Amino acid sequence: MVTRILSGKSIRGLLNYNENKVKTGDAELILANKFGAEIGDLELRDKLRRFEQLTILNSRAKSNAIHIMLNFDRQDKLCAEKLQHIAVDYMERIGFGEQPFLVYEHKDVSHPHIHIITTNVQQNGDRISIHNIGIEKDEKIRIALQMEYGLVKAESRTKDPLIKGISVRPAQYGEKPTRESIYNIVTAVLRDYKFTSLAEYNAVLSEFNVTADRGAEGSRMYERRGLVYAILDKNGNRVGVPIKASSLAGKPILARVEAKFKGNKLKRKQHISSIRKKLDDALAGHKILSRKDFSSVLRKENIGVIFRKNDTGRIYGVTYVDHNSRCVFNGSDLGKSYSAKALLERFGTVRLLESKAASSPVPSTLTKINAEQNHQTIQTAKQTNLMETLLQKPDFDPLSRFGNRKKKKKKKRASAQQDIGNQMR
Repeated sequence: MVTRILSGKSIRGLLNYNENKVKTGDAELILANKFGAEIGDLELRDKLRRFEQLTILNSRAKSNAIHIMLNFDRQDKLCAEKLQHIAVDYMERIGFGEQPFLVYEHKDVSHPHIHIITTNVQQNGDRISIHNIGIEKDEKIRIALQMEYGLVKAESRTKDPLIKGISVRPAQYGEKPTRESIYNIVTAVLRDYKFTSLAEYNAVLSEFNVTADRGAEGSRMYERRGLVYAILDKNGNRVGVPIKASSLAGKPILARVEAKFKGNKLKRKQHISSIRKKLDDALAGHKILSRKDFSSVLRKENIGVIFRKNDTGRIYGVTYVDHNSRCVFNGSDLGKSYSAKALLERFGTVRLLESKAASSPVPSTLTKINAEQNHQTIQTAKQTNLMETLLQKPDFDPLSRFGNRKKKKKKKRASAQQDIGNQMR
C-alpha cells in the first residue's frame, strides 16, 4: 500500500473532482462517515454543507481541505467492504476518526485505490495538525495495515512504489471537461515525476497532451509570474480555453512547481545510470536512421523523447521522460553523446553511409548479361578489324611491276617541294 496526504484550500474543488469522476463512471462513493444519512440520499450540496459547518468555525485556517489517497498493488483483491474497513482504520489511527469524511473508490487505472476527502477543522474549531504526519504516523500505520489486511508490501513514499504504470491517460479535447482533464494530469505529474525546470515539467505534461504557459516574455502575465494550463491537440497546438493555475484545486502555480526543482534533482540521481543504459541499448541494438526511429524504439521501453525546437523550427535540445522511474532528463545532463547535437550528427552520418552504399549497388543478373554481351560485341569488332587489316593491300608492294612507277612519283613530289622551297628563297 502506498499513501499520499495533501492539504488544500478548496473543499468544493475536491468534491467537484471526485463527483465528476462518479458522473463519468470512473469512481464510486463507497462510504460517508459522520454525515447522518445514507449515501444514496446525499446530494452535492449536502456534502459541501457538512464540511462548511466546520470550516466556518476557524476562519484563520486557510488550508482546511484534506485529500488522502490510498493506493494498492494490482495483486490486492479488494472488494468495496474491505476498502471501507481499511479507510476507517486508517482515518482513526491518524487522528481523523471523528471527522466527517467521504471515501471514493476510483476505477480509472489498473490498480485499486481510494480517495478520502475530509477537513482538519474539528467541532470545537481547533485544527488537527498534519505537520510531519507522514513521518510521525503514516509510515507506521501503513506498514501495520499491510500486515493486518494481507496487502502486498510497497516501498515508502520516499522511494519508488511497486505500483507501476502511468496513472492518468493523455487528455483528449472534448472527451471530458477541460478543467477535470487538466487537473487529473497536473496533479499526477506534480506528485510522481522528478523534473528540475519548467521546460522539463512541460516535457512531461506534453506526454499527456497538456502544456503549462507563462505567457510571452515581458508580458504582464510573465512579469507577475502567472501560469495557465491548456490542452494540446495531436500536432502540439493549444485547443480550448486555458485554465488559470490558481483556479485549480491544489493550486499548481509557478511557485509550487519551482519548489519541486531542488528536491527532484537529488531524487533522480540514482536513476541516471539506468536511463543511460537503455539509451545505449537502443542505439546499439537497433538500426536507427532518424529521430522517428529513435523515438519509436524508446517508446517501446516506456521512455518519451521530446526534441525541442525554436521559433524557426531548428532543433536545439532533447528531453527524455522515463515513465518507469518517473524521471526527466535533458540530453546534455546525461552526457554529450546523448545530446540533440550528437544524435543529429549520428543520424546524418548513418544516412550518408546508407546513401553511399545505395549509389554502388551490387550488379543484377540483367546487368551482368548486358555487360557480357557488350564485351562479346567489342571482342567481335576487334577480331573483324584484325582480319580487315591482314587482308588490306599494302601501299607499296616490292614484288609488283608497278613498284618503280610509285617510286618515281615520290621523286617528282620531292622535286616539286624543292622547287617551291627555292621559289620562297
